[in-house]
Amino acid sequence: MGAANKWSVTAMLVIDMQKEFVDPAMSNLAFLAGGEAILLAVTQAVELAQERGIFIVWVVREQDPDGRDVELFRRRFYSGGKGPAMKGSQGAAMADGLVIKEADYKLVKTRFSSFFATNLDSVLKTSGIRNLVVVVKHR
Repeated sequence: MGAANKWSVTAMLVIDMQKEFVDPAMSNLAFLAGGEAILLAVTQAVELAQERGIFIVWVVREQDPDGRDVELFRRRFYSGGKGPAMKGSQGAAMADGLVIKEADYKLVKTRFSSFFATNLDSVLKTSGIRNLVVVVKHR
């Protein structure tokens, strides 16, 4: 398989690279230490993937302001229209320097997993994806 063909069946999953998780000024509830440190490398990896025509899937958390779609143990953080990564909030926005382009796919998740109870499998299969590059910062 040539390089061009390899990239056409490859997807990059960019997971949780939102301000809520990488910007220390946002929230102590969701901030992941070290996120800022990898942001430049993530930005460069995304740019390279875009140059090669790799399908990019941005996996993001966007919660209802009332927290009804949040895991039970997190609901206490959602009241009065406040909580981490609420849909439309500054914290739910992509981290500085990261932009979801028209050719990319935005997959919204409401829990820890990017795989459980999402349509990721369907999106990858219908796009002919056989290889994954995963970009994520976790604790």
